[in-house]
Amino acid sequence: MLRLTLGWMFLYAGITKLINPAWTAAGYLSGAKTFPELYAFFMRPDILPVIDFLNMWGLTLIGAALILGIFVRLASVAGLLLMILYYLPILQFPHPNPNSYIVDLAAFRAGRVWGLEKTCVALPICSRFPRLRALLG
Repeated sequence: MLRLTLGWMFLYAGITKLINPAWTAAGYLSGAKTFPELYAFFMRPDILPVIDFLNMWGLTLIGAALILGIFVRLASVAGLLLMILYYLPILQFPHPNPNSYIVDLAAFRAGRVWGLEKTCVALPICSRFPRLRALLG
């Protein structure tokens, strides 16, 4: 249930950004309290469109992967990195926000329960490339 719930959260956030042509990460990035230089770099006019694209499609694809139960390990790590990038600007070190918890599903092989990961790992390509099997879960 946790995998499906987090998948829906990511998918919904990504789709709402995709269907809103005026959406941009600039407003969020401009309020960074931690590592403001890094987030100011992300706001450069030549970089911001790439950040917006990666944000919208990253959220959508991570959510789809978690809901479908395929590439869960990869989606979990990508989601973890994305959530860290979301939380860093709002945290005030050394006292982080008590509600800023990050959940990592990669270690639990969550895609094998009610997901497509078990079928995907059994494919012949995974037996030829063991690293791919490890990446998938």
